[in-house]
Amino acid sequence: MLAIEGGRPVRDEFLPYGMQWIDEEDIALVVETLRGPLITQGPLIAKFEQAVAEFVGAKYAVAFCNGTAALHGACFAAGIGPGDEVITTPITFAASANCVLYMGGKPIFADINPETYNIDPGQIHTHITPRTKAIIPVDFTGQPVDMDEIYGLAKAHGLTIIQDAAHSLGALYKGRNVGTLADMTMFSFHPVKHITTGEGGIIVTDSEKYADKLRLFRSHGITRENMLKDEGPWYYEMQELGYNYRITDLQAALGISQLEKLPMFLEKRRSIAEAYDAGFKDMEEVDTPYQLPNTQSSWHLYMLRFNIELLTATRRQLFEALRAENIGVHVHYIPVYLHPYYQQLGYTTGLCPRAEKWYGEVLTLPIFPRMSAKDFQDVIDAVKKVIRRYRK
Repeated sequence: MLAIEGGRPVRDEFLPYGMQWIDEEDIALVVETLRGPLITQGPLIAKFEQAVAEFVGAKYAVAFCNGTAALHGACFAAGIGPGDEVITTPITFAASANCVLYMGGKPIFADINPETYNIDPGQIHTHITPRTKAIIPVDFTGQPVDMDEIYGLAKAHGLTIIQDAAHSLGALYKGRNVGTLADMTMFSFHPVKHITTGEGGIIVTDSEKYADKLRLFRSHGITRENMLKDEGPWYYEMQELGYNYRITDLQAALGISQLEKLPMFLEKRRSIAEAYDAGFKDMEEVDTPYQLPNTQSSWHLYMLRFNIELLTATRRQLFEALRAENIGVHVHYIPVYLHPYYQQLGYTTGLCPRAEKWYGEVLTLPIFPRMSAKDFQDVIDAVKKVIRRYRK
């Protein structure tokens, strides 16, 4: 009997879909920073930026207080403004599109590839107009987008690529690190991501011009370099309308420590994904994630797609039944243009039929490095238990 019907749950304690891993080394470095002279605007920020740039193989990295701020900065650096269109995917967190609105631009949603769940390059092509300024592809779940095709489209039409890699730190595309494939790439350091700084984000780029603009934007548009005049040692200039999007040395300290553990975190995520693939491979009621050839996902999320036509339950019933078993399934994401705010802007249901169909069929399973073998086996057992109950 399912727990939702009064039976005993698979687990006694709730298992979340994601969770940070903070150890004593992380804590010690943050405490050391707290005891030092600078807890913000100090040397650890540059040290963290350099460490991230070296890890992915980029020339520059500019850290922000969160990933959304980093995307906003990237849109500023790309020169997006009123009247400009930017193509992105509907299957992402709202920030991927909101950053365009912040600059006065218009997000254009292109449908997904039904196998990878990432934006479909063929759909991007059909949405390019003379007003198109950039493309913001999203590495959904940690699987890199098909960058060869997207790069070709961007170069043919003179478009900037801002890769939203919030999910894909440590992922590989045809042997290359994510972070070396686009004009600018954003990574997120939210607690459920691969490494955390509490909140935080970063843009990596090979362009000195973009890096300079990003640094200006994150600090009120104020600079002490390349000034129009010099009134004395105290002098500085506000040259753009920027924001206070700075990250702190406390966050940078945590990020430096976390980055050292990233290879281990990635290995654990991949081993859990392999266990799920094996556990569900013979079940016709579910589809395990397809992986684009010659890529290596960083497995931020593990999505299970349910063949609803073979079950007597809706996706909501499956969600509630698994939650009752103490499995913290989740849904990532509501198609952005279905949110009320976007509907008020004139976006309508039916824009991306594949995305909308997909949205009604998927659940996110727990996946994070601290999961034990028992944890992920509980997830497999719970999914099988629920499917047995609702199998036609």
